[in-house]
Amino acid sequence: MAEATGRGPGRLLVAVYAIFAVAAGARAGVQIATRFDDAPVAYTLSAFAAVVYVLATVALALGGRTSRRVALTACSVELAGVLGIGAYSLADPASFPDATVWSEFGRGYGFVPLVLPVLGLLWLRRTR
Repeated sequence: MAEATGRGPGRLLVAVYAIFAVAAGARAGVQIATRFDDAPVAYTLSAFAAVVYVLATVALALGGRTSRRVALTACSVELAGVLGIGAYSLADPASFPDATVWSEFGRGYGFVPLVLPVLGLLWLRRTR
């Protein structure tokens, strides 16, 4: 029988995702509310990242069949986002006058956004 995604070491993964959901959401909320015109793309991307983190958090915590699919999708979107936005932000820094969660591969967050989806995907594979 496969291990539930939100149990054992999965609890730590869920906790980190929850922290990132709150951090990215709060940061994006403040930025959008107070200075959206300064960097609308960056702030919108941070808000999108927060939504992805919320979905991953809930789906990993629940761990049912549908939740696993949602978690797989969320982790995959997150990995594609951090790689795509990370590369784009380095290639065209002028497009990112303010950092996002995923810009520069999550440098502002200690590169955790780069590692987190990989860990999430590995955990989903291990617990299938």
